[in-house]
Amino acid sequence: MASVLSEPLDEAPRGCADATQLRGQVFAQNCPSRAVLSHVTSRWGVLVLVALRKGTHRFGDLRRSLEGVSEKMLSQTLQALEADGLVQRTAYPVVPPHVEYDLTPLGEEAAAHVHALVDWIERNIGVILGGGAPLDAA
Repeated sequence: MASVLSEPLDEAPRGCADATQLRGQVFAQNCPSRAVLSHVTSRWGVLVLVALRKGTHRFGDLRRSLEGVSEKMLSQTLQALEADGLVQRTAYPVVPPHVEYDLTPLGEEAAAHVHALVDWIERNIGVILGGGAPLDAA
């Protein structure tokens, strides 16, 4: 799950932001913003961002908090989010290895948006599944 944004672009893909634009075009097929959208909104990307809103996590702690994620998938997700500038990885030169993950300021902003979506889903899961009125209506 390598990030398209891990390599600088010499030239923007057709229909996408160029060096003079500050906004991508997610509807443009070749725009790197689609890869970022995919990383952020992936099953584990959303959960990693929301979990890291609570603060710094080590890999094992993060894996335990995300029930069902494999080591490989968590590692790939963290690498993609790091390459996109949303997650910061800090490795300490100690034995055994000690690595921590945090959100960058850009990651904090993205996490706030996906957390709002997660909150909405949790509040409305009964209605979504056909079992009741939305909690917002109470």
